[in-house]
Amino acid sequence: MRKAVYANALAFILGIAAVGLVAAKPASTSKNAASPPVATATAPKGATLPAKLSQESKDCLDCHQDDNPGLYEQWGDSKHYGANVGCYECHAANEGDTDILKDEDHAEFQIATIVSPKDCARCHETEVAEFEGSHHSKAGRIMGSLDNQLAEVVEGNLGMVTAAFPQGISAAAVNGCWQCHGSVVKVNKDGTLDPATWPNSGMGRVNPDGSEGSCTACHQRHEFSAEQARHPDNCGKCHMGPDHPQKEIYEESKHGIAFKAHEDELGMENSKWVVGEDYSAAPTCATCHMSATSNQSITHNIGLRIKWNNRPPHSKQAHETDKQWGLASASITGDERRKRMEDVCQACHQDNFVDGFFVQYEALLDLYENKYAKPGEKLYNAAVEVLKTDPTYTQFSRSIDFTWYELWHHEGRRARHAASMQAPDYTHWHGTYELARNWQAEFIPEIQEIIHEFKDKAPAQVAKLETVLDEVQNSPDWMWSVNKEDPAAKAEREKRRKEFLERYK
Repeated sequence: MRKAVYANALAFILGIAAVGLVAAKPASTSKNAASPPVATATAPKGATLPAKLSQESKDCLDCHQDDNPGLYEQWGDSKHYGANVGCYECHAANEGDTDILKDEDHAEFQIATIVSPKDCARCHETEVAEFEGSHHSKAGRIMGSLDNQLAEVVEGNLGMVTAAFPQGISAAAVNGCWQCHGSVVKVNKDGTLDPATWPNSGMGRVNPDGSEGSCTACHQRHEFSAEQARHPDNCGKCHMGPDHPQKEIYEESKHGIAFKAHEDELGMENSKWVVGEDYSAAPTCATCHMSATSNQSITHNIGLRIKWNNRPPHSKQAHETDKQWGLASASITGDERRKRMEDVCQACHQDNFVDGFFVQYEALLDLYENKYAKPGEKLYNAAVEVLKTDPTYTQFSRSIDFTWYELWHHEGRRARHAASMQAPDYTHWHGTYELARNWQAEFIPEIQEIIHEFKDKAPAQVAKLETVLDEVQNSPDWMWSVNKEDPAAKAEREKRRKEFLERYK
């Protein structure tokens, strides 16, 4: 209820600009700390700016400027500060909130620890609505996925015991998966947040008020800097590593190289930030996926410019995933999303460059799908049917489970993601090369070992597996591996090789 006090006054924050009301600057609490710059704000038509900081927030600052000087300084650098939006305006509890601080210092004010998207929506309604309709806000749904099974069972144990998890939970999941994807935040009987689930700024965090997501996953508290949120490093907490190294891929690409060379020329702190108008030296992740163009507004639904979802074993168009999850954005087709991304590209590139890029990228998707994903899944499923005849078998108890998982989840994703972002070394050496090497050096030998091991134990299932293996190895993509390459194709490749050598005599 208390949060409604400033609802009308705070409605302007979405449109903060470079002129307007200036709040009194807080004094630095450290001799060496830089004084926060004066932040300014302008209210849109019909909104009322608070004339001064609320008494409740002043009371908060009486303690926090001494107890938490870092938070105090960050807030002083923020546009919230310039708009007289303080601790209380964001943290005051709503009726029905369960995460209310019950210690003596906060009892009078009814303070909630977590500021959820539902709280942010009082002023940032459009952004939150877009975010809640995006894949980002649904990242917490990993809880029921194969990845989380790995962290909870295969990698971890039940050794972390808390009030919310008296039977134990895996520290591997708590410290790994949940910190990027988000956890279900559990509130204990005494009002404290369970340490297995808090602190947590995972993108798809499930909050005590029922909302999904965490705005602070990208907009780090308490400064909420636009420049910080637009920086490629902002995405690196989650989008890196063996299965989704978008950060490393970007850094290798021409885009990332240009960013490093021209970072100081991009004006990332500016309120208006339109590619092709306000900057053109380099794009960041935000440029392509979220920020404004001359034809598109800013969006917090990060999937609306992505045609292909390259996360699952088989690439699928992003609107198909949205339909599975019941998102309204399912109505925006993959082709429309591609047009939106092309609009971003065309701020810096000519049409034939953009068209040629998408031909190259989608050809790589076809290669992965037809040479690895389809036959690999067919082989793995047939092998599992054999393994299931052993009552001791369970998923990830055999090496082939890991090999197939990494083929699509690691190498396959890397190849697809890297091609989508023009990073050739990642596409080849960390992608298609490792797909081929691990296919030939691990996957196929493991299939053959299963056939040999179970030949007499499960003859019917082994016969089916042998049939699938024979079909795959004699297919156009794999016949080379059993020395049956098409002679015409081999001759054409040899002709090109000789022409190449002749060129450099």
